[in-house]
Amino acid sequence: MRCTRDLELSSPSRDRWVSAFTLIEVLVVVGIVALLVAILTPSLAVARQQARAAVCANNIRQIGMGWHMYAQQSQDSAVAGRFPKIAGSTNLYWVGNGWKYRARWYAMLGAQVRLYAFSKPSPDSALDNTQPVDGEMFLDPEAREYNNSRNYPYGYNFQFLGNSRKRFSGGATDWIHWPVKTGQIKAPARTVMAADSLGTAASTPVEQRKPYDPTGAAANTDPARILNHAWALDPPRLTVAGDFCDDNLRGQARSAPDERHRGKANVVFTDNHVERLGARQLGYVVNPDGTVPLTGAGHNALFSGTGRDADPPSIQ
Repeated sequence: MRCTRDLELSSPSRDRWVSAFTLIEVLVVVGIVALLVAILTPSLAVARQQARAAVCANNIRQIGMGWHMYAQQSQDSAVAGRFPKIAGSTNLYWVGNGWKYRARWYAMLGAQVRLYAFSKPSPDSALDNTQPVDGEMFLDPEAREYNNSRNYPYGYNFQFLGNSRKRFSGGATDWIHWPVKTGQIKAPARTVMAADSLGTAASTPVEQRKPYDPTGAAANTDPARILNHAWALDPPRLTVAGDFCDDNLRGQARSAPDERHRGKANVVFTDNHVERLGARQLGYVVNPDGTVPLTGAGHNALFSGTGRDADPPSIQ
């Protein structure tokens, strides 16, 4: 009885002690958690960026596999950056799950690996440039909103691998540089196939660049907007006689890699390996304001296919 009575008498004081200790403990834990959050938040942000970069690298590697498969099915010819407009033809191309008007390179390569850029590709010429790309493999998680046919996050080394635009002085089928046989690529491990692309905004100072605008075609032809005509990646050194990513802005605006993965761009080479590199590592000259010179600067050793600094093919 005495033991029980002592226990009963001691219970209130014990409860008060436990309650006071619990409150202090909670405050301490809250403080520790807040400190850990402050310490770990930057690390978590970096981890998320690294994860998105890894997904992007895997996506562009898968597209690169399609490049080889396409060439094997096309008499060893590399895919064109964009297929030409041929008189008397429907200009429709099979992209694996439907017909697409004047299909661009990535849609054609997706057909090879049975992963499709468009869930419902449109044969309508009016949607040639503006149809959204909705295939997960074709989207960079760091730039998911950049997803229409023309203003696309990955740019193709079209000038050296497949420029099917017509020469100014040529005939109906005198293409600037197409078809290109894969045997012409003498340094496949050092020849860029495609990379994260900035589009014509590369010619605009960083502080003056405008965000991507998905609201309409007119907004998406502004050369200062990020990813305008980014499907076509211009090599580092352009010439007055050569082409530019936007053939309506030759000599006025050019494309270059987009260093959107912690200061680097994912790059897939024609041997299908992927590296994360800065624009300068790829041969580009970048001015202090972030612009890439229109002509004359940089070197094309990692774009020409030969390992040498060659001029882009002439448009004449």
